[in-house]
Amino acid sequence: MTAKTLDYPAAVPATAVDTQELLTLLPHRHPFLLIDRLEDIVLGQSCTGVKAVTVGEHYFVGHFPGRPIMPGVLIIEAMAQTAGALVVKSMGASKPGNKMVYFMSVESAKFRRPVLPGSLLRLPVAKDRNRGDVWRFSGKALVDGQLMAEAVFTAMVVDAT
Repeated sequence: MTAKTLDYPAAVPATAVDTQELLTLLPHRHPFLLIDRLEDIVLGQSCTGVKAVTVGEHYFVGHFPGRPIMPGVLIIEAMAQTAGALVVKSMGASKPGNKMVYFMSVESAKFRRPVLPGSLLRLPVAKDRNRGDVWRFSGKALVDGQLMAEAVFTAMVVDAT
C-alpha cells in the first residue's frame, strides 16, 4: 500500500469556528476542551486556536497555589486539539463525530514563559506534512505576541465508530 498525501489548494480560507462547532469536530468536553475557537483557518494547512485562560480553570487550584500557571502539558494538548479540529474540518467529515484524531508523538517541546490566568492564549499550528491518516504539525503558544511554548507533534486520524 502506498502512502497517500492529501493536497489542498494553497489558500482555502474558512470562516472561524466557534465553541459550538468545535464540539462537533472534537470529542473533548469540559473541563478538557482546551480551546474556545479557531481563527485564520486555511483548510488542510494551518489555523490558530484561541483559549481565554481564566483564573477559574480547575488546574490552577493545585498548579501552583499562590502562583498559578497553566501546566505545560495542557498547553501542548491545546495545540493538539487545535490541529485535530483543523484536520477533521479539512477532511469535511460527513457527520459530526465520525472522525477522531489521536496523539502519536510530541517532539521538540520547549517552554519559554509561564502562561498565567487572564492570558489570551493564541495557538498557531501548521501542517508540516501528512501521509494518509498521519499528520505532523508544528505549533506555538503565544500571549500578546510573545512565544510561551512550541512543539512538533504527530497525530493519526481514525474512524470514531
